[in-house]
This record gives sequence, C-alpha cells and structure tokens, in this order.
Amino acid sequence: MYLKMIKEIEIIVENACKSNSNAFGYGIWSHHIVDVVKYAKLLAEKLNADTEIVEIAALLHDYAGIKDSTMAEEHHIYGAAEAQRILGEFNYPQEKIQKVKDCIITHRGSVPMKKLSQEAECIASADAMTHVFNVPSLLHLAYVQHGMGIDEGKEWVLNKIERSMNKLCPEAMEIVYEQYLKVRDVLSRIAV
Repeated sequence: MYLKMIKEIEIIVENACKSNSNAFGYGIWSHHIVDVVKYAKLLAEKLNADTEIVEIAALLHDYAGIKDSTMAEEHHIYGAAEAQRILGEFNYPQEKIQKVKDCIITHRGSVPMKKLSQEAECIASADAMTHVFNVPSLLHLAYVQHGMGIDEGKEWVLNKIERSMNKLCPEAMEIVYEQYLKVRDVLSRIAV
C-alpha cells in the first residue's frame, strides 16, 4: 500500500513539474525534489526518523508552489493544505498526515520555525543540503527565473546558501560542510 501510494504521489508531483504552468521548469523535479527525497531518506536513517513520513513530505514539500506560482511565496502553508488533500484521497491516517504537514510547514530556511520532530528536521535539512550540492539550479533560478544581473544573482545565491547552512541539523552539516566551503570560495572570488 505504502509503495503504491509513494509511486502515485511521485507521478502527481512530477506531472506538476512537467506542466506549462510550473514557473520553475522541470528542473525543480530533476535537480531539486529527487535530491531532497534522497537526502531526506539518508537523514531519516541517521536520525531514526520515520522514513515513510520523510519520503512523503520530501515529495510534497514544494508542491503547492509548483502547482500554482501564486502560492510560491507561502508554499509551505499552502503545501500543508495540499498534502492534507492528496493524502486524504489515499485514506492515509490523519495522525500521519499531520506529521507530513508539520514537515512541510517548517522546511523553509527563510521562515525559521522550530522543528517539532526528527522527520521535520530531515526535510528542512535535506532541502538545504540540496541547495548546497546543486548550486547550478540556484544559479538558474537567480539568472533565468528571477532575471537577476550577475552581481545581484551571485549575492542572492550566496545568501540562499548561508540560510540553507543555518537550518542544517548536525548530521547534515557533517555531510555538506566541505562542499559548502568550496561553493562559498568560488562564489566569493567573483568580484562584485
């Protein structure tokens, strides 16, 4: 039951990523969500978190903003409502839905919130890890999606990376720290 539901949720989210109405382009699936799922599951093992909750929340954490760009600014709030709707359609237990929603609501680095569970810690950290490991997607977001100039985009990416580092749990920090130093070094060498 669980694996079938996961596959169906993957299809829902990937189809939203393929949609012409997705302002972020398909890369948000291939260069972000897939990696968030991978890192969230890795952290779930390290933190003894519920892998089922973590995988579902990782798949759905940005869904609202992908589905409708007018929800992007508050996608963590709208995303929790979307998770309630989608998981309700699968007759997923309400107590588990609430855990998924808590993960989605607290995943953003720019909106600091206390993580109420190991599962929420996994999602927030996995999201941040993906930013550090996949800088080209952030550069694309800055320059192509947001239309920033060279210096403005560089500063935006650096700030995003710093915010991401600030939301990592210690286990995630250990995994990404060397990559963070390399990214910071390269971006900081570019003259402003």
